[in-house]
Order: sequence, then C-alpha cells, then structure tokens
Amino acid sequence: MSDVFNEESSPTQAVGEETPPVIDETPVVDEVAALTADLQRLQAEYSNYRKRVERDREQARDLAVATVLTELIPVLDDLERARGHGELEGGFKAVAEQLERLAAKFGLERFGDPGVPFDPAIHEALTHTVSEFVDTITAIEILQPGYRLKDRTLRPARVAVADPA
Repeated sequence: MSDVFNEESSPTQAVGEETPPVIDETPVVDEVAALTADLQRLQAEYSNYRKRVERDREQARDLAVATVLTELIPVLDDLERARGHGELEGGFKAVAEQLERLAAKFGLERFGDPGVPFDPAIHEALTHTVSEFVDTITAIEILQPGYRLKDRTLRPARVAVADPA
C-alpha cells in the first residue's frame, strides 16, 4: 500500500485521522422520550386547566345572572298585575316592556299554562280540588307564572290543582 493509507485505516480514511467514537444514543433517546412525554402531560394539564377556568367563569356568570333575575321576578309580577288592571300606560308601559325584553334577552322564560299535568319540579300547588273533568292531577289555574333560566327553575309556577274524581 502507499504511505497515504495506514494499515489499520479504511480506504477512505486518511493517515492520522481517527475513527469517530461510537456513541451509545440509547440514554439520549430515552431522555428525549421522557421529556416529550412530560411536555405532552403538561400541555394536557394546561388545556384541562383552561377548560376548567372557562367552565367556572361561565358558571359564575350564570349564577350572577340568575341572582339578579330572581330579584326582578317580584317586579315583573307587579308589572303584570298593573297591566291586568289597565294601569300600565304611557311612559311607564314603555319602561315595563323594556324591562321585560331585557329579562328575556338574558334568558328568563315565563312558564305555566292551565290544563297541563301537575309536575312538582315546576309547579307549586297552592290550592287543591277534585274535578270530574280531569284524568290526572292537573294544574287548572295559574295563580302566579313560573320563571326559568335555561334549565334552572328560578320560581315554580304557583297553581291551583285538581285531582280526578
């Protein structure tokens, strides 16, 4: 052979050049995998935290709205009584309608119809009679309407109930 190549070197390796040491990459690969798993776990925890905070914020908002609307229900009852007596006229009528629209905008729903079956989840029975005209326990008269916000009953409808004869 020529002087350029060493007996121990490969044909492409120059004389005096050492072979690079073989590095065991297993610990590095394991550490990268562990750090990647930690990063993914932290990202999932952070995502869950953000969702929990958003859900808690939404619940706090809903509770605040429900509290204010619950306090407005007696005012809405008074407005309805005034309307029934013909005392709701002029500017006062416009203010009353605006208040009712505002309550509806925040999701307040009025409910309670006569003739529907009595449901203790949404009705409060104030009087009780017997009637041959009903087949099941029925709300025959709405004494005060009920109000709900989304799926939450703020005040049950106060009703007169009739049992079948």
